[in-house]
Amino acid sequence: MQKQVCIIGTGSSGMVAAKALKDLGISYDCFEKGSNIGGNWRYNNDNQMSSAYRSLHINTNREIMAYSDYPLTRDLPMFPHHSQIIKYFEEYVDHFGLRNSITFNTGITEVVPISNGLYEVTTDRGEVKEYTHVIVANGHHWNPRFPNPPFAGTFTGEVLHVHHYRVPEQIMYKNILIVGIGNSAVDIACEAAKLHSGRVTISTRSGAYILPNWILSKPFDSLANPLTAKLPLSVQRYLLKVSLLLARGRQEAYGVPLPKRPPLQEHPTVSQELLNLSGRGLIDYKPNIKEFRGKEVVFEDGTSETYDLIIYATGYKATFPFLKDKAFEVSANNEFRLYKKVVHPDWPNLFFVGLIQPLGAIMPLAEIQAKWVAKLIKGTCRLPDVASMTKNIERDTQQMRHRYNASPRHTFQVDFYLYKETIERELRRNGS
Repeated sequence: MQKQVCIIGTGSSGMVAAKALKDLGISYDCFEKGSNIGGNWRYNNDNQMSSAYRSLHINTNREIMAYSDYPLTRDLPMFPHHSQIIKYFEEYVDHFGLRNSITFNTGITEVVPISNGLYEVTTDRGEVKEYTHVIVANGHHWNPRFPNPPFAGTFTGEVLHVHHYRVPEQIMYKNILIVGIGNSAVDIACEAAKLHSGRVTISTRSGAYILPNWILSKPFDSLANPLTAKLPLSVQRYLLKVSLLLARGRQEAYGVPLPKRPPLQEHPTVSQELLNLSGRGLIDYKPNIKEFRGKEVVFEDGTSETYDLIIYATGYKATFPFLKDKAFEVSANNEFRLYKKVVHPDWPNLFFVGLIQPLGAIMPLAEIQAKWVAKLIKGTCRLPDVASMTKNIERDTQQMRHRYNASPRHTFQVDFYLYKETIERELRRNGS
């Protein structure tokens, strides 16, 4: 029997898309390149796309990250390990009877529109099928991004992107330089510092605000709520500054550089350990790199140090190798203009789920995106006309550029509660 929808990927977004379609009785095929579900959260995933390292814990608390109809149990730690997250995903898939609808070990090589309004989907097994709708959920943390243009000179030591970091043995007994100060960068810096086997330096162009996991025995991210999300940005920034002072004092007192820009102008970095380890002198900080001279690295402040290993924690390129049209070649700057981060106005019935970078957990937002997409497919919701969607995309893009520091990382940025409310409004846009 011909299925109506093709879902690409079964990470945290793809599997919840399958659940949303099943709930509305919509037929679908779901294809997974690897041998199991979980995507980026499956350590050593055989689809070769996971960035998970052995020590990885989620940095949003268990109450916030769970799906609405399948909560995480209270016997789990507040910030679970990746092995506990993947177990939760497996239980979710089995509880809702989704596993049998997934075709494993099957990648998608091409998706093209054909004349009768359908999409022709080709798998890496040579199979060709037609669908009325396609949901892309292949993730956006798997194709490593390096500095462009590259730094001057040549580094003759080891080079690694954070995507390929797995275990401490890769960094033991080495003087390492980590380029970037995002979540993965500081996780690895802290792991390296606790080995006491070599110097650890973070190179950052502009620094980052370091948010702790906890404040007064409560998860720090639980301070955010629908009410605070609607306050003027200046008030939100003031409240965040006060909360940070209460939780951990001034980060520059620990030797961690403070950004010159205000809070909430970029995605924050979350770490409970970074400040303490920095205060002990176990992690050093340098500005941006000026040039390489063999193993010597010269920084923009004129100082230089020698290193054995450079780890680039410089983000990822949003990549859709199965979509060959130029409209989807967005990896240069991740500038992908979608209506509400889901719908391409010029490609009817093609949807993207989970292609966001929230201030908060992605799973509940992917869930509500999936419910919206399922209702659009069912016909119980409708989209605005193309002109209105295009105008809305432009307005959202300008607001993002005004709010956030210019970076490929911020093109997918959304505020958790405001974005959730936006999609809830779309769910109320009745179909014809």
